[in-house]
Amino acid sequence: MTHRRAAVIGAGHTRFGVLPEGPRSLLRASVDGALTSVDRGLDRREIGEAFLGTLGFSGWQLGNASAILAEEARTPGIPVTRVENACASSGFALRAGIRAIESGARDVVLVCGLEKMTDSPSSRRRYWLGVSGDTEWERMAGLTFAGVYGLMASAHIREHGTPLEALAEVAVKNHENALKNPNAHFHKRITREEALAAPLVADPLRLFDCCPVSDGAASVLLAGEELARRFTDTPVTVIGDGAASDTLALQNRASLTRLAATRRAAEEAFQRAGTDRNTVDFLEVHDCFTIAELLALEDLGFADPGGAAQLELSGVTRLGGDLPVNPDGGLKAKGHPIGATGASQAYEAFLQLRNAAGDRQVKGAVTALTHNVGGSGASATVTLFSVR
Repeated sequence: MTHRRAAVIGAGHTRFGVLPEGPRSLLRASVDGALTSVDRGLDRREIGEAFLGTLGFSGWQLGNASAILAEEARTPGIPVTRVENACASSGFALRAGIRAIESGARDVVLVCGLEKMTDSPSSRRRYWLGVSGDTEWERMAGLTFAGVYGLMASAHIREHGTPLEALAEVAVKNHENALKNPNAHFHKRITREEALAAPLVADPLRLFDCCPVSDGAASVLLAGEELARRFTDTPVTVIGDGAASDTLALQNRASLTRLAATRRAAEEAFQRAGTDRNTVDFLEVHDCFTIAELLALEDLGFADPGGAAQLELSGVTRLGGDLPVNPDGGLKAKGHPIGATGASQAYEAFLQLRNAAGDRQVKGAVTALTHNVGGSGASATVTLFSVR
């Protein structure tokens, strides 16, 4: 069955990091950047609807944050929907925007992701990071998010003999990639030895296995594929997407080393695209911790269970390798403003597939996959983009 497809015609991105700007300024900058990036321009009045992905970290605007997007985008009157699925908030906002285009309900849609995280004290940050996990059995029992992924890493090591060097390689690679990304939180080269010797955070995860707490925003403009060339000669088409959920608490899952939501979302995305994994030129995966990148490679079907470690250690996932992973530095080094991450991944796909990623360009890239996870895997989206 044929259906109307959505295409990305513009995308904007703020710097990620510890930023002086407030949420409104970050939103405004990312939206203005997306509009500026549209090759032949776009009148704001053509935007028919908008979606905002945000957790509302520290409670800065828990109720009706969608109205703030309408204000800062200077699009009064349009419907705006806030989407909250923890760290996958803007991945699901993107999915909602895609559906609005596919259904024919709208011709042009704005999708934004936002989080302001660094203006709260550490104790409050720890609380808010924990709200995306199970409250009764995890957060209230004292389990941190680093602890959750530490349990996953320990299980992976126990089941597959995963070497710690593979986790360190993820950190080293993503820090190396972030050096080429002017928007990245970290511009710091590290060695494998430094990663392995860093302070322990949640056994076996060490300091460089963990993503930072970041501020930032990203925005994507979508249009119906048949209209996209009105705005640009190089639209980036969404050829397939998928989404799924799983149980919230780890204790209720069949496995600590397989994220069922990612697997289901990936199968749906490839089925909708009518393509297979061999066509994908690079991946943007949700590497909130280094173990999460290994799990993603396996759950997305690019490695057998336990096989992702060897892919990392062999150099396959580096820039210039056969399957680059997180050329922008990933959550690990680019940063992870929770609600902004899914939109940020789409921004990178837009740049790469238009051959506009500068020093981190994946040569000849025509198809990309983005993978956005909520919490410890309770929610996931997978999106396939192409310029074929």
